[in-house]
Amino acid sequence: MADIYRWRLAPDGLATRRQLRALGLRPGGQDVVAELHRPRRRGPPPLVAYLYRIDHARPVRPMTPGRAAALAAAMRARRTCPNCRLDVGYCIPRSLGMCVPCNDTPTAAPASFR
Repeated sequence: MADIYRWRLAPDGLATRRQLRALGLRPGGQDVVAELHRPRRRGPPPLVAYLYRIDHARPVRPMTPGRAAALAAAMRARRTCPNCRLDVGYCIPRSLGMCVPCNDTPTAAPASFR
């Protein structure tokens, strides 16, 4: 079982994923070494952060042209409205399933039904 530390009392040499990323590192397959518990203002359960050893962390993998192209395509797909097929410049809300102008138009029919 991993050690449990209270908020702000973790020993040096341990870091969360975000802290590792800020250092240009990643966990690199290592197991969680400890948990950091932060109490909530309104009772249990506490917020939990997993800690990793900094000395076992590996450097972040560099962005390759193929990974950059795949990421750009994925983000373009998230910005493209399935109804009007336009790149609206923001990520389409999953709750709406279409861009805000298409959602506000009461007679908007999906493009697949036309």
